[in-house]
Amino acid sequence: MIAIINKTKAKFYIIIIWLIISTILFNTKFKQVIIKQMYPTTYANYIESYAEEYGVEKEIIYAIIKAESNFNESAKSNKDAVGLMQLIPSTAEEIANKLNVQLESEDLLNAEININLGTKYISSLIGKYESLGVALAAYNAGSGNVDNWINNGIIKEDGSDLENIPYKETNNYVRKILRDYEIYKQILNG
Repeated sequence: MIAIINKTKAKFYIIIIWLIISTILFNTKFKQVIIKQMYPTTYANYIESYAEEYGVEKEIIYAIIKAESNFNESAKSNKDAVGLMQLIPSTAEEIANKLNVQLESEDLLNAEININLGTKYISSLIGKYESLGVALAAYNAGSGNVDNWINNGIIKEDGSDLENIPYKETNNYVRKILRDYEIYKQILNG
């Protein structure tokens, strides 16, 4: 008899715990707090200003920064990429020259400068390839590689077959950015 009561109590407690957990998990405000923690909008003033200036959707810039540095202003990669948008110094120098901006190596760790140059760079790649997915592949793997893939028929210029990107890292990168781009659109546009 006691074993039956204990089993009944255990089932009762399990149901109560499940109800509490499901209420928390399915609570819209709770989900919003979690999502905003996972998808920050730090540096919004710079991101939104330069996105508008260069004609790029701000959500793309947020997604790139999230993937590249997770909003760590002093991030450095083992491939010498630096800052929030993980710019290679030689690429940053090219962009700075086009913008008539004087650039010192430590400037790439400055959030505003890094976002300015990175946003201009992705803007120019989107203009060149006319496909966001292909532009993102070039941002990650370099324009030379992407041009070769297009010229050799590995991927199409319109980005309709991005699953064929031969570099696994770049293939995953493009998918991740496009996913996070959609999430940022939901966050920032209600």
